[in-house]
Amino acid sequence: MQDRPDDVPAQPGAPTSPPADATVPATPVPAPAPSAQAQAQQAQAQTQAQAQAEQLPAPRPEPVPTPLPAAAPAPTPTPAPTPAGNYGPPPGYLPGRPYPYGQPPGFPQPSTGRGNAGRAVLWATVGALVASALWAAGVFVLGPLGDKPDLAGYQAKSNLCSAVDYSALRTEYTEEDTSPTHNSLKHKAIDQSYCSISLKTASSSSYADAYLSVEMDLHKKTDPSPEFTAVWSAYGQRYEGYDVEKVSGFGDEAYLVTEDTTSGTGTAGSRAVILAVRDGWMTYQMSWSTYSSSYATTTPPEIGDVSRWVKTDTRSTLENLRSD
Repeated sequence: MQDRPDDVPAQPGAPTSPPADATVPATPVPAPAPSAQAQAQQAQAQTQAQAQAEQLPAPRPEPVPTPLPAAAPAPTPTPAPTPAGNYGPPPGYLPGRPYPYGQPPGFPQPSTGRGNAGRAVLWATVGALVASALWAAGVFVLGPLGDKPDLAGYQAKSNLCSAVDYSALRTEYTEEDTSPTHNSLKHKAIDQSYCSISLKTASSSSYADAYLSVEMDLHKKTDPSPEFTAVWSAYGQRYEGYDVEKVSGFGDEAYLVTEDTTSGTGTAGSRAVILAVRDGWMTYQMSWSTYSSSYATTTPPEIGDVSRWVKTDTRSTLENLRSD
């Protein structure tokens, strides 16, 4: 037999006996080797798992939850606006809460359940008194209401010349015009009458020395007071050289308007006198005018004299227009 080297273990079939005093360790029992079929299945499973891992996306990191903000207080509901004409709380006012700025102007005091009938009677009485006062003020300031104009007793004339009295002017103009011109207009809104008279100092005059015109308007739908005041009180704004004077003794309001461009010589220029009167809703004008060239041998009368004549004739003519 050949001797075996020292580093070659003994054959399995020929185990050596350990020494008597040596401790024999427990020999592990090897696990049975898997069969070829099991090894094949295990390799196939590993291959499939590796393929699935390569196909699936990488797992996403879990999102960090963001802390929610504190909940906002619920908005206070705004009540619907109160219809016009009814009383109710102001916008944004909630029943049961005090009004932040005190009671709004004109807002009725809340009822307390006692004395409501008395307050209703009081408010009704106050409202009636206020309405009566406003109605009275309107009648006093604006005149009659409805379709009843204040004509102050005057009546429209189809021929106004028949009612014109110019006796004072005939002190200067002795000749009477036998064919004066007149016209009239009657309408549901206004009645107008007009008259034009030629004035002569002598029968030998070929042309009129002066002219007299009279007009009366009865306003049946509108009060002419504001327009009358504006037109006649500011007459000089439209026509230069006219002097305006408010006079009394004629109706509700009267203005005397005069012009003199003769420079006191009477040899050139013109002179004019107009008296405008408003009595109720009746308006009236008497106008006199002349040119110095119309007087061949004398000078025209002075403005002061003609103003007195026009006032006198206006007073008598207005009386004729009211009495007939």
